[in-house]
Amino acid sequence: MGFLGSVFILVAVLASTVVRGQPLVPALIIFGDSVVDVGNNNNITTLIKANFLPYGRDFVTHRPTGRFCNGKLATDFTAEYLGFTSYPPAYLSKDATGNNLLTGVNFASAASGYYDRTAQLYVTYQTQHILLHRMLCWSLSLCCFNNIIPQLHFVKTLSQQNKRAITLTRQLNYYKEYQNKVVGMVGQAKANDIFSGAIHLLSAGSSDFIQNYYINPFLNRIYSPDRFSDILMRSYTTFVQGLYKLGVRRIGVTSLPPTGCLPAAITLFGARSNQCVLRLNRDAVSFNNKLNNTSQNLKAQLPGLKLVVFDIYQPLLDMVTKPDENGFFESRRSCCGTGTLETSVLCNARSVGTCSNATEYVFWDGFHPSEAANKVLAGDLLAQGIDLIS
Repeated sequence: MGFLGSVFILVAVLASTVVRGQPLVPALIIFGDSVVDVGNNNNITTLIKANFLPYGRDFVTHRPTGRFCNGKLATDFTAEYLGFTSYPPAYLSKDATGNNLLTGVNFASAASGYYDRTAQLYVTYQTQHILLHRMLCWSLSLCCFNNIIPQLHFVKTLSQQNKRAITLTRQLNYYKEYQNKVVGMVGQAKANDIFSGAIHLLSAGSSDFIQNYYINPFLNRIYSPDRFSDILMRSYTTFVQGLYKLGVRRIGVTSLPPTGCLPAAITLFGARSNQCVLRLNRDAVSFNNKLNNTSQNLKAQLPGLKLVVFDIYQPLLDMVTKPDENGFFESRRSCCGTGTLETSVLCNARSVGTCSNATEYVFWDGFHPSEAANKVLAGDLLAQGIDLIS
């Protein structure tokens, strides 16, 4: 189907939603990492959280929710575009009860990935990142030691506790638990209609590379990026097959972004350059090719499965390389703090230099897009996902 055809169908289905006053699909279910986490990590023992200001300052409530953003995530906009009047709640939150379960939930957990050990290893390497940030502060005079030293003590304290994020395997187990709850509420037949008609979105992979493979000598000295991608593809295949066995028939998975253009990636791996790290972007392109090929194979093997790979690589790369054309002013630095590395505990109310207007920035923190960028990405996702709602 051509672009104009897709736009025509998109406009038609959205208009139909407005007229009927109901969502295009019965539910929206979300799995993955910090790009789509809406607060599950608030409810587990982990350093990787975003339940403090300035996170959430531009959200509807102007309060932090656990989203790694100043406001809405791309999946929040997607829920709105699909006709939902609320966002899928974090499964581990108190909001994930009663009728709220019937329109979907969110299982995503920051620092998770396709590779389950990514969720288990993150904090050790995050400590190294904070130490690197301290050195950057010293050499570039970018921030204040009074802000960093207490956070280093905080990391050391938490490193003695259980800090695992929710692995993708665990997220799938939670989904089975969720299905049992829905069946208990509405009966098996109606529940099956919800599970098969719902859109299930998956966002993962960035943490596997940025926060594990590239800084983990136990991986990068044994596996090439290509071979590591193959390992991730096996996990992805197992996950999709697991969902299919549970009656799921509509799945959308996001590609890797241009990981070499993330502000923190440029700082950590750019060798003092101010440009996107090309080798990281090449690895992302290679991974995305494998993701597309693997997804095609899965569709061929699993009758009735609608599986769409959402390309977020090119839309985000366009925002980074041509910010003016996409309505942005700054694409190298993020809004929070110095804009070079800060995320999670380093992006806080005491972070020096945080911008006042995040709408001008492609990135909110060192790893995550701003609400303004998420809105652009959500529009692209909807246009690419016609097959999931038609």
